[in-house]
Amino acid sequence: MNDNSNNARERQTYYIERCREQLDNIKASTGKSPTYYVTTFGCQMNARDSEKLMGILEQIGYTEAASEKEADFVIYNTCSVRENANQKLYGHLGSLKKQKEKRPDMLVAICGCMMQQADIVGYIEKSFSFVDIIFGTFNLYKLSELLFLRLTETDRQVVDVLEAPEANVEMLPEKKKYNFKSGVNIMYGCNNFCTYCIVPYVRGRERSRTPEDVLTEVKCLADQGYKEIMLLGQNVNSYGVNFLDESETIKNNLEYGFPELLEEVCKIDEIKRVRFMTSHPKDLSDKLINVIERNPKVARHIHLPVQSGSSAVLKKMNRHYTKESYLELVNKIKTRLPDVSLTTDIMVGFPGETEEDFQDTMDVVRQVGYDQAFTFIYSMRTGTPAATWEQLSEEVVNDRFSRLLELVRETSAEASARFAGQDKEVLVECVNDHMEGYVTGRMDNNILVHFEGSPELVGEFVNVHLDEAKGFYYMGTKL
Repeated sequence: MNDNSNNARERQTYYIERCREQLDNIKASTGKSPTYYVTTFGCQMNARDSEKLMGILEQIGYTEAASEKEADFVIYNTCSVRENANQKLYGHLGSLKKQKEKRPDMLVAICGCMMQQADIVGYIEKSFSFVDIIFGTFNLYKLSELLFLRLTETDRQVVDVLEAPEANVEMLPEKKKYNFKSGVNIMYGCNNFCTYCIVPYVRGRERSRTPEDVLTEVKCLADQGYKEIMLLGQNVNSYGVNFLDESETIKNNLEYGFPELLEEVCKIDEIKRVRFMTSHPKDLSDKLINVIERNPKVARHIHLPVQSGSSAVLKKMNRHYTKESYLELVNKIKTRLPDVSLTTDIMVGFPGETEEDFQDTMDVVRQVGYDQAFTFIYSMRTGTPAATWEQLSEEVVNDRFSRLLELVRETSAEASARFAGQDKEVLVECVNDHMEGYVTGRMDNNILVHFEGSPELVGEFVNVHLDEAKGFYYMGTKL
């Protein structure tokens, strides 16, 4: 760990203590423990960041509230991938303004990807001046410092957004949703610069954690009883570039990449299942398929975003693969991993998309037979090349989107039903909220299963017979 990281960690510890002192004063004057509520928009990376924010707050002395209406400190961890995420945030802030007027001591903070865009920060400062703290994706470890400034300078709005990372601060306090499965960041940022995507601008260029750091974190989780790990990155297949710290492993093995890291994680005995998210089709290698094939711990699920089935559109998107090469990769994966479940992201209405381009996308959906497809209408993001191109009419886009949804429902239900009648190992995740006496778990291919069971099964691997496919989930019987 470099000096910047050590200094940042020391500052974090110092300000956690200072904030704790401030909260003790608040407790003494109000007679109650201050509470917090974190709302997360966006991807798995944001969800991981929120776990760290919650961990820091709990070290300071906050306790989690049941809802944001009851919280003394509300944090929104934002996403900037699509316009509807922006609108959701503004809607929340509009409602929160009324609460803030009734409870002026309540604190509001906004962080995450949206805050890396100067125009949005300026808009929030002007239109939602009651927001107390604003920070971005590169300095969430500074939450305690920013909070201390706000608590001690009550008339000041604290804004701290970095244009690039200043320090690598890992192993932060965390509050995890589950005590048996966890995500682990293996890298940050993205180098792909797809013409529609804002991520490289708000998350920065690719930066990989060293194998030593990743494996240390996984072993620590294993020692705490965690059984399933998800390795996280915007593009895990490009792991191995621009390491955050020096690495003896890399010095001794210049070809070390994601397949090698995945194999090392699988060697940790206590970890029973390993997932990863997300793969870019241009980088998924034969070497990675080999590692998955020979390691039964690796979940038979690959999320492989296609975005479009048209080679012409893919070129305009700067995706670096064609319809033909994508289908060839899918065929290779299915041949080597017969039980694999493939999921994807599909975008409709990219600038210049023709009906012929759209039919290519429909053809890919039919040929692949995805277990699940996350479908989106293209959302113009200011600052990306595609935002300057001529946009399609709303009528055309909505028509295509409806047709795609219908096809996805049909093909996905058929694909995911192929396991009916089989016995599968399921990791039980929760008590079912809608069916009394039932629990819900997930197979290694990421498909959900509901079956009769007691709460004591949560966090355990259970063998289940898949009785009936219900579209995107199964009803089963515990063996």
